[in-house]
Amino acid sequence: MKYYIISGEASGDLHSSKLIYNLNKLDPNAEFRGWGGDLMEKEGAILVKHYKELAFMGFWEVISHLHILLSNISLCKKDILQYCPDVIIYVDYPGFNLRIAKWAKKKGFKNHYYISPQVWAWKENRVKKMKRFLDALYVILPFEKSYFEERHQFPVHFVGHPIMDQLQEYKKNNDFFEVNKLDSKKPIIALLPGSRLQEIKKILPLFIEVSACNKKYQFIIAGAPGIDVKVYNKFIKSSPLKIIYEQTYDLLDYSLAAIVTSGTATLETAIFNVPQIVCYRSSHLSYWIGKKVVNLKYISLVNLILEKEAVVELIQNECRFEKLDFQLKRLLKKNSHDKINQDYQLLKQKLGGIGASRNTANLIFNAVN
Repeated sequence: MKYYIISGEASGDLHSSKLIYNLNKLDPNAEFRGWGGDLMEKEGAILVKHYKELAFMGFWEVISHLHILLSNISLCKKDILQYCPDVIIYVDYPGFNLRIAKWAKKKGFKNHYYISPQVWAWKENRVKKMKRFLDALYVILPFEKSYFEERHQFPVHFVGHPIMDQLQEYKKNNDFFEVNKLDSKKPIIALLPGSRLQEIKKILPLFIEVSACNKKYQFIIAGAPGIDVKVYNKFIKSSPLKIIYEQTYDLLDYSLAAIVTSGTATLETAIFNVPQIVCYRSSHLSYWIGKKVVNLKYISLVNLILEKEAVVELIQNECRFEKLDFQLKRLLKKNSHDKINQDYQLLKQKLGGIGASRNTANLIFNAVN
């Protein structure tokens, strides 16, 4: 069968690659084409465009690049018609993917969506469209199943969170300190400033400022795929901070604490039982608009899933040096760790077991055969 997969970010590339791997096991004659990254290509997909050309964050950033977005949508439609896939699989990236899904449904293509748009946070009106355009929806957050089925009468599949698979595949690197020339006697604080350029520009200077006032720790940046080291070096300058690529799980495994930009990284940090502070900054316009349309009590996935403030969140104006430095010093006190670990254990239970990509691949394969 011919599969067309569309993802627009580094995380989507990862999840798509796992999906391709499992579909290949089920379908020896499978062919893959789509939008994504190096990991998808490594699994045998022919790339139309790399996600590095696609990722824009925030309302103003999207608007200012609207001409590029519209051009890509047109290209994608033409490519789908030419390829004529048996099924189109959308992986997250809702602004782009839902537009294609609406068009593809009218053209008679089968639409399967893996990792739901976060309509429970904003743009709830999208649910009605999703019910019309999608043949199947595979969700990865535990509360999403009840949200869609009870609130919107939209049957969905909860397949578990793919992060649990990533954890199972992880093998600890015992040479981490030696390979990266780190001080084995100095505790590590991991810095995860996001995967998008706009996020990094907004948050990294603050992280660097805090690191300069806590010199008994070594602060290490988890380099994001697709972000050149020169981007980080522009901010770091003479600071002793190090950047480590493709070793985020090792970094978390050896870290005493972490400062994390909101997103899936908050879950990854929790899975490794690392106490964390969650930070978020956006442009003033994007944040102002977001406050008008987003109806959430929390911004981090950890707190959303647990339905309480298990980890500290510093958002926009609260995300400043004095607050972050104070919360970090508070977090590093030993008596704060026990409560956090209890919350993290409950979080892992809620995320479900392993096999998200395998479960999704099985459901898609059985549905289209």
